[in-house]
Amino acid sequence: MASFKEIVTKAVIGKGKKTFTTTSSVTPNCEASTILGCWVINHTFKGYKTGDTITVEGSYDINIWYSCQNDTKTEVVKQTDSYIEKVNVPRRNETNINGEEEIIVRSLKQPSCTKVEIVDGKIVYTIEKDLGIEIVGDTKVKIATDDEEDEWDVIEDEVNTEEVNKQIDEEVKEEFLN
Repeated sequence: MASFKEIVTKAVIGKGKKTFTTTSSVTPNCEASTILGCWVINHTFKGYKTGDTITVEGSYDINIWYSCQNDTKTEVVKQTDSYIEKVNVPRRNETNINGEEEIIVRSLKQPSCTKVEIVDGKIVYTIEKDLGIEIVGDTKVKIATDDEEDEWDVIEDEVNTEEVNKQIDEEVKEEFLN
């Protein structure tokens, strides 16, 4: 007869991903003529629970290479951008036991510059990043169990004693004492 048991375990109880787009600006040291490149480096982030939402805080460094003085000189402007993103992660299971969830944030696509242009003497850039967020918490798993004990299998010796005795008789020589 089958009965059911409940196992308490840690499992992913919420999971989702989201693309974030941010537009910012920076004022260069000299008037920019042409944008030559934009790099995003040193991305760091962490996530935590605030009420029913997940808050992700992070930052990254922007390095924009540009030309100035009618394309006769180049410079790099650097800036650190910080962000705070609030996300509603869909939950797979509402059976939390103690409410002490662990928040795991992964960068599914590192921040990258998707657009950069010169507007009114400023360099305006757009950064896009994909973050994956998992909520790990306690949950219950219900399994069917069988209350009847399985029968024991009989273990047979694989050695045939008659053959062993015959082999001993044939191989042992009685004059070994002489």
